[in-house]
This record gives sequence, C-alpha cells and structure tokens, in this order.
Amino acid sequence: MNYYPIIAGLVFLAAVFGYLNVRFLRLPTTIGLMLITLLYTLGVLGLSYFDDTLLRAEAELVRQINFETVLMDYMLSFLLFAGALHTNFNELKKQRWPVIAFATLGVVVSTFLIATTVYYLLQLLGAPVSYLYCLLFGAIISPTDPIAVLGILKEANAPKNLETKIVGESLFNDGVGVVLFLTLFGIAALPGESVEPLAIAKLFAQEVGGGLLLGLLLGWVTFRLLKSIDDFSTEVIITLAAVMVGTVVAEHLHLSAPLAMVAAGLLVGNDRVRASAMSATTEQYVDKFWELIDILLNAILFVLIGMELLVLNYDITYITAGLLAIPIVLLCRYASLYFPVRIFERRLQFTPHTTSIMTWAGLRGGISIALALSLAPEMNREMFLVMTYIVVVFSILVQGLTIERMIGRMLRRT
Repeated sequence: MNYYPIIAGLVFLAAVFGYLNVRFLRLPTTIGLMLITLLYTLGVLGLSYFDDTLLRAEAELVRQINFETVLMDYMLSFLLFAGALHTNFNELKKQRWPVIAFATLGVVVSTFLIATTVYYLLQLLGAPVSYLYCLLFGAIISPTDPIAVLGILKEANAPKNLETKIVGESLFNDGVGVVLFLTLFGIAALPGESVEPLAIAKLFAQEVGGGLLLGLLLGWVTFRLLKSIDDFSTEVIITLAAVMVGTVVAEHLHLSAPLAMVAAGLLVGNDRVRASAMSATTEQYVDKFWELIDILLNAILFVLIGMELLVLNYDITYITAGLLAIPIVLLCRYASLYFPVRIFERRLQFTPHTTSIMTWAGLRGGISIALALSLAPEMNREMFLVMTYIVVVFSILVQGLTIERMIGRMLRRT
C-alpha cells in the first residue's frame, strides 16, 4: 500500500479545516477541527443520497487507515512526550499523590462502575452482553485523553493547581488505562482458561512500573547527552531519537510505551534539567519543534476521529446505548474521584468544586476510539465502537466548549 497519498490527503484536510477554524470559527484547535470534520463528513453522507461516489471513496480511504496502529504505535508516543515536556514538573511534584490516586485507583474504580452499570443497561435494551466485555468498555472509556485535555485546557483559564491535577492525571491515566485494557483483553481472548490473579498483578506491575523506569532511564540518558554538547540542531534530533527508540524498546520489552514517554518528557522538561543541559537557543528550538509536532499530529488525529463517522454501524440500539452511556460515564467518573479528592483536600491546596470540575474536564478522545477499534468482532466490537464514538464526540464538543464557562461559574460561587 502506498501510504504517501493517504498522509498527504490527511495533512491537506487538516490544513484546510485548520484554516477554516482560524479564519471563521476561532474555536480551540481540537474542537474546531473535530466540528468541521464532522460537518464535512455529514455533508458527504447527505450527498450520498444523490450520488454515493464520494462516500464510497472516502469510506474506503478510512478503512485503509488502521486507526489503532496509527495512534497507538506511531502518534501517541510523540504526543505524550510533547505534552509532558511542557508540563510544569515542580507543580506536578507537589500534586503527585492525588495525581497517582486519580490515575490508578480512579481508573480501576471507574472501569468497574461503568462496566456494572452498562451491563444492566444493555440487558434493559434487549442487547445482553458478557460482563467481561462490559469491563473492556469500562477500560476503554475511563481514561481521560491527554491530547484532548491539553489542547483545550490551555484556553480554559483554570487555576494552576487544578490544571496540574487534570493534566497530570490525563498524562498518566491513559497509560494505566491501556495496560488495564490489554490485561482484560488477554483474559477475554482466552475464554474458559483459568487466569491467576497473581499473574494479572505481575503483568500490570511490569507494564506500569517497567514503563516508568524505562522512561526515567531514557530521560536521564537524553539529559546527559544534551548536557555534553551545545548544538541546537543535534539536540533536537536527540530528543526525537529518544522518543522513537524508546517506543521500540518499550514494545520489545512489553512495557508501557505511553508511560515511558510521559516519564521521559517530564524529566527532560524539568526546569532544572533545562537550565543545566540546554542553552537558551536550544531550549527555544526544542520547545518550538515539539510544539509543532504536537499541533500537526493533533490536527491529523482529530480529522481522523471525525472521519470515523463514515464507517460506523448505525443500529438504533447502539445509538441509544451510546447516548445513555454519556451520563453513566460522567456519574461514574464523579464517583471514582470523590473519595480521593476528599482524602487529599485536607492536606493539599484544592480548588473548590474540584470533583465537579475534574469530572467535566475529563475529556475522552482518540485513545478510546483506538482501543474500541482493537476489539475482536465477538466482543461486540461494533456496538462498543458506536458507544465510544458518541461519548468521545460529546466529550470534545459539549464538554470542551463549556469547560471554561463551567470553571468560571464554579469559582464565582466560592
């Protein structure tokens, strides 16, 4: 397959839709690209009632793109490293314990709450599904997407300590969510075979702990290399090589590449590391390079998310389940955050209404869709894909567009 025309087409659409957003809509890039792509896709679907040539051509193009592989194997490492690189390490360090609790315990609790509620919901809708597959859906939709969160929170004017919690949680909980999903997927793919709880815990610890250790090692090696020279072009290439080689090594060792990239990005982006390893010129070029990578890949990603609408199965039961899943996901997220917030708010400075704001700011994005696409057909893939897509679109367009006003309204009450 010739990938160049596909990549060229996606970059072209991202450029055109990005221009339309900046010129006319002036929405945050993530939301604007998603909205314009959805309107364009709906236009193609409407046109198909008269002539389906364009629809068939674009649907075929989307089917040729393995969304799961493109995002999880190629794009995610770059996006997470870029996001972590520009995260305030010192602020995150102050909030490390609540962030860890949100990203681990919060994801696990949310997964089981969503799975249980959806299990009974689907029975009421006349579409009963195995509880194990509902757990897979819970793991798919529980992690918040750092790509969507970072893109929208930049313009939301949230208090710094609250922004750090939301961004820190989203950077780590997607890696935990992916590991949890892969663990459950491995169990579901081997029906009838006994699975030892100890083996599950060992796999989980290996992926999460090993990924973080690899990321810290990778970040330290990168820091030492940057410190030993002063040449901005070579130093930019070193950071790029760290991400690419680190991802390959993580996959080869069966460690979490997303968590490795987050750890490496946080270490390299630390103010102390920057001050001792990078000149002012190098720091400027490294930041601008990764900012451009972040913008370009984000644009392509959200164009792809919008175009997935062309290949969904529009079963009324699936759509109904997806719409009902929206309040379920929000309520379960609120419940999963409630006790960790109550525990840590007595020790650390917490913004009032933190649980409500973090619930609404917990955006879902491409990672959830990629995981849903990786389900096997016998795991009710089509239904869970539609449900995931509906939750993601609502999350980005409705929650994303209203989070700034919601934060302002909540803080004015205090």
